[in-house]
Amino acid sequence: MKIIFLGTNGWYDTGSGNTTCILIETKNEFIVLDAGGGIYKLDKYIRSKKPIYLFLSHIHLDHIIGLHTLAKFKFSQGIDLYCAPGIKKLLTRVITSPYTVSLDRLKTSIRLKELSKSSKFSFSLEFKKLKHSCTCYGFRFILEGKIIAYGSDTGVCPNLYHLAAGSDLFITECSDAGHSSNKEWPHLNPREAALVAKKSKVKRMVLMHFNPYIYPTRKNRLSAGRQAKNIFKKTSIAFDNKVIKL
Repeated sequence: MKIIFLGTNGWYDTGSGNTTCILIETKNEFIVLDAGGGIYKLDKYIRSKKPIYLFLSHIHLDHIIGLHTLAKFKFSQGIDLYCAPGIKKLLTRVITSPYTVSLDRLKTSIRLKELSKSSKFSFSLEFKKLKHSCTCYGFRFILEGKIIAYGSDTGVCPNLYHLAAGSDLFITECSDAGHSSNKEWPHLNPREAALVAKKSKVKRMVLMHFNPYIYPTRKNRLSAGRQAKNIFKKTSIAFDNKVIKL
C-alpha cells in the first residue's frame, strides 16, 4: 500500500506546496482524501481501472478548490465522491456553470453521494465529526490489515482521539504554531498533534496541512516536526509528492 501526498498546504497554494490532497493506493482501490489544489496530479498516479473513492472532510475552499480540475481527467471507472450529510446540494451549486464545468459534462463520471451509516464499501470506514469552524469529518480506514486515520482541520476533541486510537498511520494537520490556538477557527499546533498521537498510542504520525503564512519554508516545517518529536518520536513531516509505503 502506498500513501502519496499530492498537496500538503492549508489555506492556499504556494511554491512549496498545493492545498490538501492525499492518494492511497491499495491492491483493490484508490482512495483520495480531500480535493485541494494537489488533486490535479491524480492522473500521474492512477494508471489502472481500480475503483476510485474521493472523500471530502469539509467544504472550505482549500479542500475543494481542486474539483475545478476534474474536467482534465478521463478515468473510465469514474469516481465515487463522498461528502458529509447535508452537503451534496451545496457542492452541486459549486461544481457547475458559471464556476466550472458541470458534473454532467465531465469526461469522468462523478457519482456524488452523502456519507451515511448505511454507506457500503469493500473496506472498513468510520467517520466522525471533528472540531472546526464548519461541519468537518475525520476518517478511520482499515486497509490491507492496517489502520489509517485522517484528521484534517480540527482542534483537539474526543472524536480525534477515537479515530486515531491505535492507528498504524495517523495523518493530521499542523496549521498553528507553537502554543497558539484559535477557538473560533480550531486547528492543531505541533504540540497538540503530538499529544494526541502519544495518548492515542499511534504507531506513526505524519503532519501536513501546513498554514503557508506560518510555515512558508521547508525549514519552518522541519522546525514544527522537531517540536512534535520532543513529545512523539515517530513523527514525520509531509511535503508534496512524498510517498509512504505501509
